[in-house]
Amino acid sequence: MQFIEEANKKALEIIQGAQPTLVGMGIAQDVVPGMHKHLVMHAGPPITWDRMSGPLRGAVIGGLIYEGLADTPEEAEALAASGKIEFDPCHHHASVGPMAGVVTASMPVFIVENKAEGNFAYCTQNEGLGQVLRFGAYSEEVITHLKWMEKTLYPILKEALAIHGPIDLKNLIAQSVQMGDEVHNRNKATTSLFIREMASSIVKTDASKEDQEKVFDFLNSNDHFALNLSMPAAKATMDPVGKVKHSTVVYTMARNGTDFGIRVAALGDRWFTAPAEIIDGLYFPGYSMDDANPDIGDSCITETMGIGGFAMATAPAIVQFVGGTPQDAVNFTTSMYEITLEESASYKLPPMNFRGSPTGIDIRLVVETQIRPVINTGIAHKKAGVGQVGAGVVHPPMKCFEDALEAYVTLLDEEGMLE
Repeated sequence: MQFIEEANKKALEIIQGAQPTLVGMGIAQDVVPGMHKHLVMHAGPPITWDRMSGPLRGAVIGGLIYEGLADTPEEAEALAASGKIEFDPCHHHASVGPMAGVVTASMPVFIVENKAEGNFAYCTQNEGLGQVLRFGAYSEEVITHLKWMEKTLYPILKEALAIHGPIDLKNLIAQSVQMGDEVHNRNKATTSLFIREMASSIVKTDASKEDQEKVFDFLNSNDHFALNLSMPAAKATMDPVGKVKHSTVVYTMARNGTDFGIRVAALGDRWFTAPAEIIDGLYFPGYSMDDANPDIGDSCITETMGIGGFAMATAPAIVQFVGGTPQDAVNFTTSMYEITLEESASYKLPPMNFRGSPTGIDIRLVVETQIRPVINTGIAHKKAGVGQVGAGVVHPPMKCFEDALEAYVTLLDEEGMLE
């Protein structure tokens, strides 16, 4: 139908023309829309405390202790179950969060503006791997690290960014994709480019030499730091797509460790959910699939934009982290062209003869081909407080797309567009 093609053309123009730019940093309660002291934002579609998975519960517990709303895990659990805490998806507040995705009022966030559309997106700073809040850990060491990020890392990066000026994240991602990152599970090049961009500004800050050194050491040791830049870049890119009437393009994919959810442009803010799946991947020594929590996190917003799992061909080294072979990575990317509408004009993949990454997931194509989007991601332990246990590849449930397509057809029928 011509009106669908025209709507999708508009959606693709928004994606291709986006200009996600890192413009500043702030404290969540000061800059994130709707943020307040008793709100805990989380990854994925809406969920209540009683249905939360272990890692999400663990991150909520840690977030409440971090905010000083509880002194012990037991107090935090009681508070979370009391009804005095509001839970809401990061996506409802122009934000994204990796894994558990918990964001609380005092946490520092990056501020990303899509210069082409004028909308903003927000994301916390990346903590690193292993025993960290986003994987559901909440020990004293985790809270201490978060406080260091708030009191030392954040002020230095904020001041350095003010000295440096805005950073074009689209350009940063485009470069890193050609340097071996797919910018979801492999962020080594992206993080390196960010450090290179910021280095001289960091040393120009008023912070002590000792604190500057600690910031450099942390950034250098955390290859995933730039994930929390690519995610809001993708969020800022995709959010305006959600306003395109009649478009069949998926503008959100997210999971909370219990449910996987998608949102489609034509259907606005409505979530289509199904049970999240267990991730097939590589596990740290001593762990197996029996320990794994179902898929969790907002980070698959990167796949929605056409990077991450969709760009695995350009990052053969990723298979050392998620399993498989370099040819598997190429095959994953190749299959994604079957369910997308266009190739990225910005994110070019050298192993694919510089073909643009597959961009614009179409619910019609997913259902027609029965090919599900591919996502590469970290694996959290199913018990609260343990942390990361591996990484691998996972797919959204087909039911999300089937239900969305059915709702889309119903919408067109109600509008008399099928006559």
